[in-house]
Amino acid sequence: MSQPQSHINPHVFIPPKAARPEKTEGGIAFRLASEFEPAGDQPRAIAELIAGLKEGERNQVLLGVTGSGKTFSMAQVIAQTQRPSLILAPNKTLAAQLYGEFKSFFPDNAVEYFVSYYDYYQPEAYVPRTDTFIEKESTINEQIDRMRHSATRALLERDDVIIVASVSCIYGIGSVETYSNMTLKIAVGDALDHRELLRQLVALQYKRNDQPSAGAPFGCVAM
Repeated sequence: MSQPQSHINPHVFIPPKAARPEKTEGGIAFRLASEFEPAGDQPRAIAELIAGLKEGERNQVLLGVTGSGKTFSMAQVIAQTQRPSLILAPNKTLAAQLYGEFKSFFPDNAVEYFVSYYDYYQPEAYVPRTDTFIEKESTINEQIDRMRHSATRALLERDDVIIVASVSCIYGIGSVETYSNMTLKIAVGDALDHRELLRQLVALQYKRNDQPSAGAPFGCVAM
């Protein structure tokens, strides 16, 4: 059986993939919102980056001093090429800064934030000197956890997506097919069977709690 090959590099193997679910909000274009126009060296840099993308260049570097408008230049590249993008930052602080900037440049598009949801993480350890085993401890930031889910949802449902992430994104969260099978789609106007909805939620590993507190899975009350 012949292997599918990349149109860019014939030596790059691309494994076959199952059909992806149809995107419910596909076809939305990137729209850059800014009162400024590229100036100085920016027009040349933007043009050369776009030309490299069209020619299939896999590695390009944009160099510039602090405050020279590198983020704005990349926003221009995204808007002009209409390509979904992954922005990687070395730490959460820079990722948050970039997220805010791209969010302001693309207010009508899905700019999402994907970083580690741990506020505190202490891995398990063993201290031979005292023969002590230290259990793993962690604290999860629920707001960041929700933002991670928003990012994965946007990737499944939309084309106009910019993900700003830390190195946390290199760790696998499962295949698209597996993730899609663990979702429940509900839209305004849908006619839902009460018992069937509860059954599906339980099948997705949610726990029912009819007196839910903040952060509880789901509750059910009589109407």
